[in-house]
Amino acid sequence: MRLGILSKGSRIYSTKRIREAARNRGHRVITLNPLKCQLNLMRYQHSIYYSGRKVNPPDVIIPRIGATLTNYGISVVRQFEILGSKVLNSADSISRSRDKMRALQLLAAEGIHIPKTVMARNPNQLVRALQLTGGPPTILKLIEGTQGIGVILSETRQSFESTLDTLWNLGQDILIQQFMAESKGRDIRAFVINGKVVAAMKREAAAEEFRANIHRGGTGKMVTLSSIQEETAIRATEIIGLGIAGVDFFDIPGEPIIIELNSSPGLQGIERASGVDVATEIIKYAEFALENN
Repeated sequence: MRLGILSKGSRIYSTKRIREAARNRGHRVITLNPLKCQLNLMRYQHSIYYSGRKVNPPDVIIPRIGATLTNYGISVVRQFEILGSKVLNSADSISRSRDKMRALQLLAAEGIHIPKTVMARNPNQLVRALQLTGGPPTILKLIEGTQGIGVILSETRQSFESTLDTLWNLGQDILIQQFMAESKGRDIRAFVINGKVVAAMKREAAAEEFRANIHRGGTGKMVTLSSIQEETAIRATEIIGLGIAGVDFFDIPGEPIIIELNSSPGLQGIERASGVDVATEIIKYAEFALENN
């Protein structure tokens, strides 16, 4: 199998691990920086050039598209789809997962439990938004963002209104969300591959931090999911259409409350916490996808 990894950095832990796992299973691997891909279009013709040379489309593409590359990266993924590569996370599924409002709309419509959420642009609607989300305190989120970037805890009505006013004037669309105090800075990430949870970890925020993301200083440890947690994570992934996803939900009793889905979940935290060789599981999925294309 000829495998292509779309990643801005060939030395990033996740990219290196996927490349190593592929080579260990006898596959040829190339790593392509999406920003160096030139997309050419003519009538009935599509091609990709990389560093001045035409790319022979790999059998399988594994997208590792960071938030700063979303729009261009999705175009690159779609071009490979058109050229016949099997892509493990489609361009459309990445787009759905990156738009937080769109993802929440799809999940809520299918009955998935999510935090109470409001999207508004009118200052006259803010009192009602606070009432609906039970704040303050309230969570404010940029529509796009990963690794906890673009997530703000607003603890007073004054800070809530002033923060929104500033962000709106900068042209940002913002989600206003319920603050889950009972989560106490903890959440769970389930790593889903091809409709199966292959690993899971409980994440806990660093001191004086409300975000449990590993990139924000949070710590992770292995956790065994309940059947309802596992089923919800898999169902959420299917709704968004992702073949590979990190599904985050609050670590609280009862039905899981989904926070978000990450289409390019990092491997370092989950592999260290769970002891699972997630990179090899991704390559096994690539093999399966190619055989069943």
